[in-house]
Amino acid sequence: MGQTVFIPRELDANEPRVAASPDTVKRLAGLGLDVVVEAGAGTASRIPDEEFAKAGAAIGKAGDAAKADVVLKVRRPTDAELKGYKSGAAVIAIMDPYGNDAAVAALAKAGVTAFSMEFMPRITRAQSMDVLSSQANLAGYQAVIDAAAEYDRALPMMMTAAGTVPAAKAFIMGVGVAGLQAIATARRLGAVVTATDVRPAVKEQVQSLGAKFLAVQDEEFKAAETAGGYAKEMSKEYQAKQAALTAEHIAKQDIVITTALIPGRPAPKLVSAAMVASMKPGSVIVDLAVERGGNVEGAVPGKVVTTANGVKIVGHLNVPGRVAASASLLYARNLFAFLETLVDKTTKTLAIKRDDELVKATMLTDAGRVVHPAFAKAAEPHVEPATIPAKTMVADASVKKAAPKKAADKKVATGKSAAKPKGIA
Repeated sequence: MGQTVFIPRELDANEPRVAASPDTVKRLAGLGLDVVVEAGAGTASRIPDEEFAKAGAAIGKAGDAAKADVVLKVRRPTDAELKGYKSGAAVIAIMDPYGNDAAVAALAKAGVTAFSMEFMPRITRAQSMDVLSSQANLAGYQAVIDAAAEYDRALPMMMTAAGTVPAAKAFIMGVGVAGLQAIATARRLGAVVTATDVRPAVKEQVQSLGAKFLAVQDEEFKAAETAGGYAKEMSKEYQAKQAALTAEHIAKQDIVITTALIPGRPAPKLVSAAMVASMKPGSVIVDLAVERGGNVEGAVPGKVVTTANGVKIVGHLNVPGRVAASASLLYARNLFAFLETLVDKTTKTLAIKRDDELVKATMLTDAGRVVHPAFAKAAEPHVEPATIPAKTMVADASVKKAAPKKAADKKVATGKSAAKPKGIA
């Protein structure tokens, strides 16, 4: 009998996705693994138990996790779930470790080898494993669909015998994977689209999709990108100039979609209450960063808020989950592509190579310890950190004056801080 992979039903009421598909079940079986899917795990993603069974999976119950060598999930397991896992099991999911040190420590205490899929490096070898891209792509699409559903007018220009319906004006703030898909979707629906980002490299991408690019293009803008292709934190001066430019532009828009996130930090504030107040009645703002504090002042997680001037601010949670049938299929393929690299093809057993670059980038806990350098402190007694206030525009990059050093401190060399794992651009 081979090693067992267990796919549980997600316990979070706001999580309809599942970590496997009939296709990946067949592929897992092809690796020599036994697959057990908890009954009802795929129901919300339109995958009935019968489809998993036809693909070769056994339909089980939550307690079957106790004998699993590998657990594939969408979200980080709860403390209750961890109690049912055997020590040494590999648990692969979107772990969301930032600001959740106690949860990371609990993973270590449970003795599981936990992998955080959102830390997958964006390299050629790992493209098929990039959950951030696969899920953000769908989030960008769904954001436009949600905006269109709330907008009480047609998006494309329509010329009729009774007159002309003008095209809606859509503004995308943040041009990562989600932003690019939002641009493409809005364009396909006939909207006139503009977009903004602090990274100069995305200008051509925006224009290639038929949208216009809006940004303060000064010297700071030209250097506003990390080596990994993510947005840098901008100075207060740049933020002020960009805010003035976007404030004037937002007042003329029908739809605004914000997508900006900074790894390990609260979402930057892009749209102020004054900007919202300047918009026309019936305008719609979709905040894709609402779960991280929001890009829009006044956005409420899980709700659609209508302001005093008639602007709707959409704050849906788990936007990829709103198209769960598609999101689950892509996510399942991401997981399989990664798990395949952890299985020895000869022995058909799990063989984790801890010196592999993918493993080093994604492994959170192993052998009872927190091993990821960015979260090693989670193994220490947990103290709830103070809330970090979100900054206006992109982030506060101003340099604070350091406190005077004691003479003894002069002997200590100052090095660069460890690079943080990447998030959605």
